[in-house]
Amino acid sequence: MATKVVRRHTNRPERSVYARPAGGPSKTVCAFWAAGRCTREFCRFLHADAPPSSMNPQISKKSSLVWTKEATATGKGNACNATQKSNAPQKINAPQKINAPHESNAPQKSNAAQKSNPTPKSVCKFWVDGNCVKGDRCRYLHNWFRGEGFSMLAKLQGHTKAVTGIALPERTNKLYSTSKDGTARVWDCHTGECGSVIDLGGEAGSLISEGPWVFAGVPNLVKVWNTETNSEFNLDGPVGQVHAMVVGNEMLFAGTQNGDICVWKGSTETNPPFYTAATLKGHTGAVVCLTVGRNRLYSGSVDHTIKVWDLYTLQGVLTLNGHSGAVMSLLCWDQFLLSCSLDDTIKVWAASEGGGLEVTYTHNEEQGVLDLAGMTDAESKPILLSSCNDNSVRIYELPSFTERGRLFAKQEVRTVEVGPGGLFFSGDATGLLSVWKWMDPPSVKVESS
Repeated sequence: MATKVVRRHTNRPERSVYARPAGGPSKTVCAFWAAGRCTREFCRFLHADAPPSSMNPQISKKSSLVWTKEATATGKGNACNATQKSNAPQKINAPQKINAPHESNAPQKSNAAQKSNPTPKSVCKFWVDGNCVKGDRCRYLHNWFRGEGFSMLAKLQGHTKAVTGIALPERTNKLYSTSKDGTARVWDCHTGECGSVIDLGGEAGSLISEGPWVFAGVPNLVKVWNTETNSEFNLDGPVGQVHAMVVGNEMLFAGTQNGDICVWKGSTETNPPFYTAATLKGHTGAVVCLTVGRNRLYSGSVDHTIKVWDLYTLQGVLTLNGHSGAVMSLLCWDQFLLSCSLDDTIKVWAASEGGGLEVTYTHNEEQGVLDLAGMTDAESKPILLSSCNDNSVRIYELPSFTERGRLFAKQEVRTVEVGPGGLFFSGDATGLLSVWKWMDPPSVKVESS
């Protein structure tokens, strides 16, 4: 039996979605259109284009993520490609008024009532402690997140101090986490139970995985496990805490407290199967973040700089001076480098005409930014997770930096990580590890004939 998608047909001439019924255009913006949910063919309220952004992002299949410097400086140009269609909500500038014309029989709230009861942006501290007496009348949030399209799956409790790393080794059903309590925990991804606790002998500063390998950074060494052979060993060489690690070009890089970056290469002829390849020097403060992309290693430090290294020669090629605070996290996204700092900013870097990197956009936050992670949602839209010093994680849609939601915690979220199948994770300073997931979009209704 054939299956076909049912489409609506009409003999009336087609009209633009911006066409207005007789009587003149409305000056009130349709609230349902603003949220991307208006289903009326001839809505009597305004479906207006948003004004041009000060940043000119473009998303298309050919150019995945593009910030153009010219539009950033001039504020001119389309916000997206002419061929690009999007149902994402558009930003409406004040002083336009937004009503809710499609509400059924619900009473309309006055503007005064709407202003006095804004959408809560922070969690009620009394609710967190379990003693808020205001209930629904409380003007603060009684939930650990706000936003649509994602939900919390689980809370994994066991660490007694801040979570410093989260990793999911390939071909296993295990989730690894490390903490300042000096332990690594191994969680079953199906049951959420902690199967084992590993004594690291010191506070963990970082954790990553690559294939079957798991690397945990602790003071003065890196602990290594192979999940397929169950072997384990230590890599010596770091001086002080190992704050960050990354794998690139078959090498392991580790950023340390003294500002060095230790480098090991993999080998099948040595035991352990890694040997010291180099030590990269250049930073004057602790190296706290690393990432790789386009044959480059990028390192961020508390000395406020980002250094760029050639992955093949291991030579420094650039020093980026754009932040006024410690550079806490780096993320390569398509042809761009994203950096965040305790100076309350997220910066987008792109290649300049002279062959260097320059800031093409700066996103300002109200708090210092601790960590970044990138993924796509259930509709394949690019998403940036941004952990801030106010005990929250912002969820932005790129490249517009439109906020899609927030995660909240009792204390600051030190690490965010992404996984397969729409999963993402947050670990806070209390030791709590939270598991989140993007929900599948509504399916298209079909009928069989």
